[in-house]
Amino acid sequence: MRSFEWAIATSDASSPQETERPRPGTFSGWIMYFSAARGKVPPLPEPVRVEAVEDKGTLVVLTPERFSVSNPEHVALAGCVHALLEGAGLLRPLQPMSSK
Repeated sequence: MRSFEWAIATSDASSPQETERPRPGTFSGWIMYFSAARGKVPPLPEPVRVEAVEDKGTLVVLTPERFSVSNPEHVALAGCVHALLEGAGLLRPLQPMSSK
């Protein structure tokens, strides 16, 4: 059975706006999943919700309401959480899945 290392749910408006498309695994979104193999999610500020997914990984939800780039509090929270996740080593490029 294949397992996933990283996943996000976000909108085009909140995805990285760079000239070069960022590599999957290196950016964050409104809802994120990190496999246990990717690392441990650090403590995150309120109102971020962090939930274990059995022993498989962790689900992170930035806000209980729908994330909006027009809300400055959401944008500030996303920046803070991104920095914390990056500092914990969770935002790194995905590696190709083996065919085992």
